[in-house]
Amino acid sequence: MRQPRTIHLYLSVGLFFISLCYANAQKTIAEALKKYNQESVPYIQIEALKDTDTTILLDARAKEEFDVSHLSGALWVGYEDFKIATVLKQVSDKTAPVVVYCSIGVRSEDIAEKLIAEGYTNVKNLYGGIFEWKNQGNPVYDTSNSSTEKVHAFSKQWGKLLTNADKVYKHP
Repeated sequence: MRQPRTIHLYLSVGLFFISLCYANAQKTIAEALKKYNQESVPYIQIEALKDTDTTILLDARAKEEFDVSHLSGALWVGYEDFKIATVLKQVSDKTAPVVVYCSIGVRSEDIAEKLIAEGYTNVKNLYGGIFEWKNQGNPVYDTSNSSTEKVHAFSKQWGKLLTNADKVYKHP
C-alpha cells in the first residue's frame, strides 16, 4: 500500500501537468496562429477571399476532415498525404492565385511553403482557416456539394475555436 505522502505527490504532479496543458491551450485563433505560425506565407482575410472568384482553393486537412465539409470548389491536397506532383497536375499555372486552408491556418502554412518552394508565386494562407470561415457564417459543403453546418473540429482542444458549426470529431 502506498504512503499518503506518495499519493499526494502523484496527485500534485498530475494536477500541475493538467494545469500546464490548460494554460498553454489557445483561447483564440489569433493566439494559436501567433504561437504556431512563422508568418512565412502572407495571409488572406475572409472578406478578401470572398471578393475573388478566380482563386484556386486547396484544402490541406486530412481527407476525413475534407469529406465532412470544405469550401466551395476546394481541391483536397491533404497534409500527411500531400504530394506536390498532384498539385502540379491540378494547378499547372504557377502564377495563378492560390489560397491554402486547413482548420485554422497552421497546416496550410506548411503546405503553402512547399508550393512556394516549388515555384508558385501567388500563394496565400487563409487566416483562421475553415473555422474562421464558418465562424463568420459562411457556407461549407459536403462531398455531395450540399450545404452543411458540420465542420470537422480536428480535436476537442482545437474544436473550442470553432464557434458557429456542428462539430464533428470522427467521420462515420
